[in-house]
Amino acid sequence: MLFNSIDFAIFLPIVFILYWFATNKNLKLQNFLIVAASYSFYGWWDWRFLLLILFSTIVDYSVGLGLLKQENRTKRKILLWTSILVNLGFLGFFKYYNFFLDNFITAFSFFGTEIKANSLNIILPVGISFYTFQTLSYSIDVYKRKLEPTKDFIAFSAFVSFFPQLVAGPIERATHLLPQFYKKRTFDYSKAVDGMRQILWGLFKKIVIADNCAEYANLIFNNSADYSGSTLVLGALFFTFQIYCDFSGYSDIAIGTSRLFGFDLMRNFNFPYFSRDIAEFWRRWHISLSTWFRDYLYIPLGGSRGGTWMKVRNTFPIFIVSGFWHGANWTFIVWGVLNAIYFLPLLLTNNNRNNLETVAQGKYFPNIKELFFMLLTFGLTVFAWIFFRANNIGHAITYISEIFSSSLFTIPEVRPKTIILLIMTFVLIEWQGREGHYAIAHLGIKWTPPLRYAMYYAIIIAIFWFGGKEQQFIYFQF
Repeated sequence: MLFNSIDFAIFLPIVFILYWFATNKNLKLQNFLIVAASYSFYGWWDWRFLLLILFSTIVDYSVGLGLLKQENRTKRKILLWTSILVNLGFLGFFKYYNFFLDNFITAFSFFGTEIKANSLNIILPVGISFYTFQTLSYSIDVYKRKLEPTKDFIAFSAFVSFFPQLVAGPIERATHLLPQFYKKRTFDYSKAVDGMRQILWGLFKKIVIADNCAEYANLIFNNSADYSGSTLVLGALFFTFQIYCDFSGYSDIAIGTSRLFGFDLMRNFNFPYFSRDIAEFWRRWHISLSTWFRDYLYIPLGGSRGGTWMKVRNTFPIFIVSGFWHGANWTFIVWGVLNAIYFLPLLLTNNNRNNLETVAQGKYFPNIKELFFMLLTFGLTVFAWIFFRANNIGHAITYISEIFSSSLFTIPEVRPKTIILLIMTFVLIEWQGREGHYAIAHLGIKWTPPLRYAMYYAIIIAIFWFGGKEQQFIYFQF
């Protein structure tokens, strides 16, 4: 079920009414309703994969109970590795089986040995990368004694399957989200209004910006051999805004929807395209994933401690795994390596934590230095996105080669003026609201009510008037 669908527009009010008016006096019943709603939400796509979520839930719940009763260090490790192997085993099979098989065959063919093996027609379960990491955080934190194992199976099931963030995040930590299912929730009007406002902005980003950009990004990338370098630059820019507005738009809708039900999810994006260096970009882009890798992989490896070699050794795997997490294609791995190359000079010179505050905080405009580094960081990011979007490495290299040809200085063949104007308007609104949790969180708060509601209605009209052809959320495939 898509957030930007009629189905969800019917589904959400029904669940909301049942949640606050039919089950509000019984916490266990409220949590059960969330589980039922979440399984219905996910099963709308393919009910067969509900068994996968249920099995993962049972495994990690049982591992938690086992860790509660077990003090023997070796047996505790066995329980932890049971959770890790089951979860990553499912993820590896559904997402990476054919990738490893094809590369295994290619490697042996290179040395003159032919291997006959058939790939499988595997359907990738929506959101498997997200809920797998979410349940793993529970097992790891319980093992490290950072979290008390739960004995409430319904609450744990609700944590694993919570429908607003089930299929595309944010990837919640058990230490943050699970305890919220233990507490009685009361309806908070101001929280609900803020949630609706964030949903509205998320829908604008997805339907008006991302879906429109997707049409032109797909057109240009799928026919890149037919276009000039200047047009290919536009294609890369369209994809750059598509992936940000698509993914952060989903996160906005997820966080806003959660607030309607009295839950607080972690922030997932913090205006990353206004970053002044790549380290700042990664503190602001897909925060729930980057902090997951930091806490469960980077720090256990040793983090930034030690000499130069140790820093390099600990950094590269994080970015490579981050790239591989996105999909079974060498393009994602190259994207990860590129970001590692961007990041390492900052780390090795101890400049990776220079820009911790919002750019031009309290000011209308950045200074020349801030603007220069923002544009430089944005340019490096756009370049890396070409590999992320390309069909394969060869396609990416050909695409980039054409950009750096004489045709770069020609007039682009594709010039959608309306979309470009919408993107410019969007960037201005994001810049204006960059100190809030989302762009319109505080925009118009001090205006008179008629003027403020006129802005909201203008956004709604824009969603219907400028809405592009419906596109599936990009991160559903991850």
